[in-house]
Amino acid sequence: MSVTTEPDTEVGHEVLLEVRDLVVEFPLGGGRTAHAVSGVGFTLRRGETLGLVGESGCGKSTVGKAIVQLLRPTSGEVLFHGEDLVSLPRKALRSVRPKLQMIFQDPVSSLNPRRRVAQIVGEPLDVWGVGDRPTRRERVRALLEQVGIDPDVAGQRRPGEFSGGQCQRVSIARALALEPELIICDEPVSALDVSVQAQVLNLLEDLKDRLGLTLVFISHDLAVVKNVSDRVAVMYLGKIVETAPAQELYEHARHHYTAGLLAAIPDDEPGTGRTIDGLTGELPSPVDPPSGCRFRTRCVRAEERCAAEEPVLRPVGPEHLVACHFPREAA
Repeated sequence: MSVTTEPDTEVGHEVLLEVRDLVVEFPLGGGRTAHAVSGVGFTLRRGETLGLVGESGCGKSTVGKAIVQLLRPTSGEVLFHGEDLVSLPRKALRSVRPKLQMIFQDPVSSLNPRRRVAQIVGEPLDVWGVGDRPTRRERVRALLEQVGIDPDVAGQRRPGEFSGGQCQRVSIARALALEPELIICDEPVSALDVSVQAQVLNLLEDLKDRLGLTLVFISHDLAVVKNVSDRVAVMYLGKIVETAPAQELYEHARHHYTAGLLAAIPDDEPGTGRTIDGLTGELPSPVDPPSGCRFRTRCVRAEERCAAEEPVLRPVGPEHLVACHFPREAA
């Protein structure tokens, strides 16, 4: 069972996306199944950025791909403007796809190395027959300029001639081509140098404000997510274990896993580290997740109840939910 992490839906905050009890499983043969995502639910308002964080293998990228239906969920609902994408027939789903775009983790491999940058950015416009050729050419120029790339210099070059950061800018331009409402950013800066990360993050934030975008920002780095997110959902082994407004989560983490992730963030000043318990042990296999609370095998606070009973998300503050039988005290 999942609990949808509902934000405050006050006037002027339209719910754009709602994920309900999302399950994604992969059969492995021999009767074995990988439980990649197990009952995830959350709601996203128009114009909001939701950070989705967790260790590698927790299922966050699978959630992103399932939202845009690159992976078809095993069960659950993905409501976009109230319409369930999971149950849509292929033709109807295709008509919705321009409003849902994705920016991938590896900017170089996500671009066709044999095509020129202008062709890559213009391909969505060609596929959907947007305007005539001169109109599409002008649109491509505007998109490249919007992400800080000179179309006269870069338009006829191929991805192999650019750095990772420049390729990610091209990927962002391509994602914006059809004027989407929702963009899934799947680890968009993890493959980039730190200085380039800041440039791409600033670009995404600027585009969000100017174009009114709604973002799901997936990352394993809580320090990065803090700077771009309105709310943060923390995933562990296929489940959301805590969600809260970004500042609230960083200042008052209630789940022991969230606290461990925060403790792993390097401090700006040596000797001023946090006094938060770190993580122990290895991430269990999604093929055979622990009973009850999936985090109990690594938790400093685990008791018998944690093995017998699965915790559900419950409120511990305004818009702050945690799935833990024995949550940390608020700082």
